[in-house]
Amino acid sequence: MLSALFPLLYGTVLVALLWQAFRVMGKGFRAASGPISEPNDRTGRITVHPELLDSDGRITGEDLLTVRFSGNDDGETETHGHGTE
Repeated sequence: MLSALFPLLYGTVLVALLWQAFRVMGKGFRAASGPISEPNDRTGRITVHPELLDSDGRITGEDLLTVRFSGNDDGETETHGHGTE
């Protein structure tokens, strides 16, 4: 009895998963084919991080420390400071 139901259950689950996969891919294709619009800020104003503001609430003019985390996958190799020149 169970051996007779297994192929039917397997086929049903397979069809359901294929249907779901095609629905998800269809949503992605529809989203990719539409025009790309500028993202809207939900407040309607430009968002500024608080650490960029001075005590008066204006954007600071001092130099800021920035850090870039990257691997060697960006095509550039860093050679300063490690060479045997």
